[in-house]
Amino acid sequence: MTTMTAASMLSLAALGITGCQPADNVSDKESATESAASEQQADSGRTQVIEELAGVPISQLIEFDPQEVKQGGDTGLSITSAESYSKPSSNIPASRKGDFFIGNAFFKQPWVVAPASTDSRDGLGALFNVAACQSCHIKDGRGHAPLDANDNADSLLIRLAMPASTDAQKAQLAASKIEKVAHPMYGGQLQDRGVEGVPAEAKIAVSWQDVPVTFADGHVVTLRRPNFKLTQPGYGEFDPELMLSPRVALPMIGLGLLEYIPDQAIINQAKANQAKADSKKSGNNSTGVRGKYNWVIDPETGKQALGRFGWKAGQTRLITQNMSAFNEDMGLTSRIKPVESCTKLQTACLDAATGADNQGDGLAPVEVSDEVAKFVEFYTRNLAVPHRRNAQDSLVLAGKKRFFDIGCQDCHTPRYQLPKGDDDHLEQHGQVIYPYTDLLLHDMGDDLADRTVAGKLPPKDAQVEYLATSYDWRTPALWGVGLAQAVDPQATFLHDGRARTLMEAVLWHGGEAESHKQQVLKLDKKGREELQAFLNSL
Repeated sequence: MTTMTAASMLSLAALGITGCQPADNVSDKESATESAASEQQADSGRTQVIEELAGVPISQLIEFDPQEVKQGGDTGLSITSAESYSKPSSNIPASRKGDFFIGNAFFKQPWVVAPASTDSRDGLGALFNVAACQSCHIKDGRGHAPLDANDNADSLLIRLAMPASTDAQKAQLAASKIEKVAHPMYGGQLQDRGVEGVPAEAKIAVSWQDVPVTFADGHVVTLRRPNFKLTQPGYGEFDPELMLSPRVALPMIGLGLLEYIPDQAIINQAKANQAKADSKKSGNNSTGVRGKYNWVIDPETGKQALGRFGWKAGQTRLITQNMSAFNEDMGLTSRIKPVESCTKLQTACLDAATGADNQGDGLAPVEVSDEVAKFVEFYTRNLAVPHRRNAQDSLVLAGKKRFFDIGCQDCHTPRYQLPKGDDDHLEQHGQVIYPYTDLLLHDMGDDLADRTVAGKLPPKDAQVEYLATSYDWRTPALWGVGLAQAVDPQATFLHDGRARTLMEAVLWHGGEAESHKQQVLKLDKKGREELQAFLNSL
């Protein structure tokens, strides 16, 4: 399917940039006037989509609205402790809370190597990254990058992909017929642990390089650039063109609400971006935001569908996200992912004992039963979003205005009105939410792009996860971000955990968001404090 690429963040006039040089003749002036009108119309189109999704005018989104304190709607609660991400939706009926806590138990408790007396939780591996979901999502929060070469990578993993080498592979990727070209020996995800007798695929090491960034007033923030290396390869040397994609664990809050945003709401944003980009084309080039949605294969149905979960929006639904993580992170099979996460060349992995149990009704034996899968799905669907703090504070409101003036809402869509469905997602029905995400993919520039094993930038068009390239990242939700380090003091930001603060994360923005970053760099001390206060209030 053809993707809808797209559009730009702020009008060029607002940035003080003009797409046309001054001209004396009338026709050039008329052309410039028409171009400006086209851009203004496209900008208003993006604004109109934001207002349609929010159900209120954008002016109300910029000002204080008491409703925005409950950024997760009626599912949220007031909390600021280390448990801020671990509470059930406030509107869960008492009759359903038991399912939440059973799911929580399977999320927290480690799986063990088969055979074991713990029959309901055996089958770990043979190749795996961690033994429990909670090992990555510490207190249901975000992960962090290893501090140095000696630190473990429990809450970070590395996805793998090879560049397409044949016309057939390129055609399949372009049509979303395959997720990626996996490495024939190492597959699509590096697994840095193995059970006894099965070598781990490799170890992950990281080193850091300081990158000072200077604001217009002379203030300096020192960023850190990661350099990931794979050491101790267990199955032969890595191909130099193998693409590495480090990913820290994402927070678990509000996922059921994000799942309930209609597909069309996401697609409409991509369309608005497309119109905005078209209005700013100069020759064959377009400027600004060009967000696109990912189009993936649902592993349960086998059909193509909109992607929304994960750093590259490679998963369609929570149940498929969860079962893929069980399979690739822990080496566990399920009805949705019934094949062990070994490649055909990893014979020791294929020959290892499994914990698969008979499922009855002629179904193949698996390690994660449908019953366990449903409990975990319910749990991950109903982790509450904490309410905002200090949302009416004058410093916070000033920072919110700067957020909108800079144009951050071009990717971080503030508010959605969820539909009132007739399904079992009772807690999500009809909620008004403030996630600050469009769930689209954006090219964030060379600095944030994945690298190859050899440390080089991959080809710009090399797809690594369906339609997503090494340069594309899904806009993360911002709700709860101000409590990330209250939940886990080691929590970091961005896909590879390079940012230690929210301002560092902003300063790494490039590509489609380069013009936004340049505006942030013009902020004085007061402006920086205001913007940070707003982000910390989320």
